[in-house]
Amino acid sequence: MNALLQYLLTGIGVGTLYSLIAAGFCLTYNTSGIINFAQGEFVMLGGMLSVWLHQFQGLPLPMSMLLAIGLTALAGTAVERLAIRPARGSGLTTLIIITIGVSFILKALVGVVTKDEFQLPALPGPTAVAVLGATITVQTLWILALGAAIVLALGLFLKYTLLGTTLRAMAEDRQAIRNLGVDSQALPVLAFGMSAAIGAAAGVLITPLTQMSWLKGTELGLKGFCAAVLGGMGSLPGAVVGGLVIGIAETCGSAVFSGYKEVIAFALVLAILYTRPQGILGGRL
Repeated sequence: MNALLQYLLTGIGVGTLYSLIAAGFCLTYNTSGIINFAQGEFVMLGGMLSVWLHQFQGLPLPMSMLLAIGLTALAGTAVERLAIRPARGSGLTTLIIITIGVSFILKALVGVVTKDEFQLPALPGPTAVAVLGATITVQTLWILALGAAIVLALGLFLKYTLLGTTLRAMAEDRQAIRNLGVDSQALPVLAFGMSAAIGAAAGVLITPLTQMSWLKGTELGLKGFCAAVLGGMGSLPGAVVGGLVIGIAETCGSAVFSGYKEVIAFALVLAILYTRPQGILGGRL
């Protein structure tokens, strides 16, 4: 029983990170209509920038994390302005291929600087906390708390602010938003910046748990994409549910099927899509 609880707690922590990455996919999908496969590199960029700022520039850990998120958000807006917007008249397939190309460029740029693996120190707090016979690390507690806060803040922003409502309206009918005179060019920039920031937040939170390197973004991005598809591409609640389901399934499944952890997420997505193509909570933001 204790072992099962331990797997569940670990899976929820990992799933929270997947949920954050999936939320980034949902934002860009709803506002631009494309799947941004550079999202995983934003996760990697957030982790690597926080390492550089903390370990090599000597900044305090919290400041390094916040600056890394801000710099990655700027990178996200640059990607939309320089890579996506000029090709807006092209087909959807072309735009998706562009995001794949951007992911390779970001990966290569970091790889030119360093191919080493890095890890951040854990955020302040006790080493671990006992929960009904199981233990949960302080970093996992930070992940749960900050991940929930980010998703909640995003949900409140989308539901109760004018700008958030406009983003949701654009997800439903882009042409209607243009007809109302809203600057539809600015919304995708905002969405890319926000999705990059959310991805970077996942990156800075996971780096104290695991080694971060220039290659890590691809793996994390694919897991986040699986979570978004599983929950229902375009649905923020679906992103949360999909991330948690994959995180728990991976952690518990790896205990039974040792060595097949990387297969579980993709197998689960295929199983769901065969029975429910729109995902668990298919819909919009």
